[in-house]
Amino acid sequence: MTEWNREGLRIEFFHDCLSAWCYKTSALLRDFVAEHPEIEVIQRSYPLSTSPDFSGLFASKAALKEEVLMIHWAEARDVAEDPRINPELMMSRPFDYPYSLPNMLGAKAAEMQAGQAGHWDFFDRVQVAHLTECNNIADDGVLRDCAAEIGLDVSRWEQDYRSAQARALLAEDMAIAERYGVLRVPALVAEGRFQLPGRPMSILGYFVNAEDIQRWYDDIQRRRVLGYTLPPQE
Repeated sequence: MTEWNREGLRIEFFHDCLSAWCYKTSALLRDFVAEHPEIEVIQRSYPLSTSPDFSGLFASKAALKEEVLMIHWAEARDVAEDPRINPELMMSRPFDYPYSLPNMLGAKAAEMQAGQAGHWDFFDRVQVAHLTECNNIADDGVLRDCAAEIGLDVSRWEQDYRSAQARALLAEDMAIAERYGVLRVPALVAEGRFQLPGRPMSILGYFVNAEDIQRWYDDIQRRRVLGYTLPPQE
């Protein structure tokens, strides 16, 4: 493997706690960053749906739940080889499939209190609550417990969770995703322009493995070395 000159690299990680495809990618990205301390990761919230009915994409909430769990979750579990994903358990739960807005506002509240590290820790903990424990992450109490478990001041988190600032931060992330042309998650964007081309899976996500991240990183470093400007005209 080429030993690159380790200059700083800023990566924006677009995600939604609902996404089974983000579960493994978050762990892989954490491992990669541990090996590359020059990387700064910025957490970006990208809602798969801001509406509980997923904006009319499905015939009913029951149809939504069955397709997302038994097709998308099951595919992510098998392809990403991630046994933590438990569609059968979630299918047995009595509540409707959750939507994005609560978990995203919760993540922004964590960020307001504990910065990017707090956002990432909250995101990971809520993914466990959603995909493994199969709790209702549209429930304020479930999100509150996640905030407590990662060591946040829960009273402050609750206040921030309901604040206009949390919504403004989420709106900012959505505007950035729109500008970049993000269509699925997980999405990684380096230096505000280089998007990792994950492999489209089902209708909701990208599959990204460790080799994809390494290859993308190497491509960025190679571009830095070679440059991308015309030489002076002779």
